[in-house]
Amino acid sequence: MHKNIKVVFMGTPDFSISVLEMLINECNVVLVVTQPDKVVGRKKEIKFSPIKELAIKNNIEVFQPSKIKTDFERIKDIKPDLIVTCAYGQILPKDLLEIPRLGCINVHASILPKYRGAAPIQWSLLNGDSKTGVSLMYMDEGMDTGDIIATNSINIDTNDNVGSLHDKLSILGANLLKDNLDNIINETCNRIKQDDNKATYAPMITRDMELIDLSDKGINIINKIRAFNPWPLAYIKIDNQDIKIIEAEFKQKENTEIGKLLIDKNNFGIEVSDGIIYLKIIKPVGKKQMDIKSFINGLKK
Repeated sequence: MHKNIKVVFMGTPDFSISVLEMLINECNVVLVVTQPDKVVGRKKEIKFSPIKELAIKNNIEVFQPSKIKTDFERIKDIKPDLIVTCAYGQILPKDLLEIPRLGCINVHASILPKYRGAAPIQWSLLNGDSKTGVSLMYMDEGMDTGDIIATNSINIDTNDNVGSLHDKLSILGANLLKDNLDNIINETCNRIKQDDNKATYAPMITRDMELIDLSDKGINIINKIRAFNPWPLAYIKIDNQDIKIIEAEFKQKENTEIGKLLIDKNNFGIEVSDGIIYLKIIKPVGKKQMDIKSFINGLKK
């Protein structure tokens, strides 16, 4: 344990929780930096980030600047030995990176330099990758461009979606950081320069990406369904109604008529460019999640 090491942790979503929990156990986390609270729903309720909730539970001070580039005096005042970030959501300026004597460390959900950016887990599924992992790196002014300390990889199972892969990589990232804490604190890490020529990017998922293109290949459609499950969910339009798809199956077929519906008492299929997508579990907008048989029965009524 390293309770004499003052750590500032910067993170926001659920993915960051395992890393923060580990640091609370191993070090002296003196400040948690997270994104500002959100206003959600019709009642305009204030919603804390998962990391803020965990910090409050552990009586750790929380700092929520809207622009970290110009508002980091509180971090400077604390004089941390180490800053650790994990899915924080803002790029740190050079002056902030130079504050901690042991540097700034980032836990990133890909094997860098592949999938730099905001949505590496989603893009690994969208592209049908067979492997992914986490990278531990020293931060610099670029986006996920710093020197690599260590990586760890896992296989992507055929039944993985963004939710299951998210949970696996969150734990993998926390363990990778824990395994390398001694070297980070003792300043004995190996530093591996990234090859920028091999870099790929994983930009944020946008609303227009959620709509399934029925002229696409079946495997790409299945990958999109996996990449957007359980959030934000990919969807199709039937009679101007959005049908979000949670689970589907693809079967190859020649001579298809793209967009043609194939419905019987047990199956709901849609022909795509190279076969048929059979819907298994769906969520019509404004309704609860349901299996396809329940949906078909509703159509009959």
